[in-house]
Amino acid sequence: MNLNTDKEETFYHKDEYFDQERTEKLSYHYHEIIKLLGENPEREGLQKTPLRVAKAMQFMTQGYQQNPEDILNSALFKEDYRQMVIVKDIEIYSLCEHHMLPFVGRAHVAYIPNGYITGLSKIARVVEAYSRRLQVQERLTQQIKNCIQNTLHPLGVAVVIEAQHLCMMMRGVQKQNSVTTTSDFSGAFEKLATREEFIRLISAKLR
Repeated sequence: MNLNTDKEETFYHKDEYFDQERTEKLSYHYHEIIKLLGENPEREGLQKTPLRVAKAMQFMTQGYQQNPEDILNSALFKEDYRQMVIVKDIEIYSLCEHHMLPFVGRAHVAYIPNGYITGLSKIARVVEAYSRRLQVQERLTQQIKNCIQNTLHPLGVAVVIEAQHLCMMMRGVQKQNSVTTTSDFSGAFEKLATREEFIRLISAKLR
């Protein structure tokens, strides 16, 4: 087998699509930030870092280019089902707007249909669309609930998010094991019995 070891030969190509003008502007500013931090952006390990960060930040905030209501409406089905629908353990990766450090965790979302259901993956995509923005966990929880309530008009919506915030873990109070939990409910979930059933179901483990 004859392998070409020429460094100019490319064996792998990664297709990525980013706004060129925005990427160039972000790269320039990250280049300057590296200098202000006391590093040399021209040394080998950092030469491509401004470009990488520019692309990474665009990816991590791509939710600004997504319409969560359109996501739900893209898979809307008429169905006479009026029991709880739960999508739990939806992974969340977001950026705290105060320090632009990540917070990561899981979202648990439920709704009780009122004539219409949506594709299960669309619930997770709504969570993704809102979490891929500069966020606070409290607002994120409310935005997910409001979107589902205003788009599907169900009998009720419940959202619980559990997350760890690197702004608490890496700086400031530096508490590595702290977990923040937020919740928001509407309609039928404002009744204690329904809310308790939801909490019980998201806490249960599949056997």
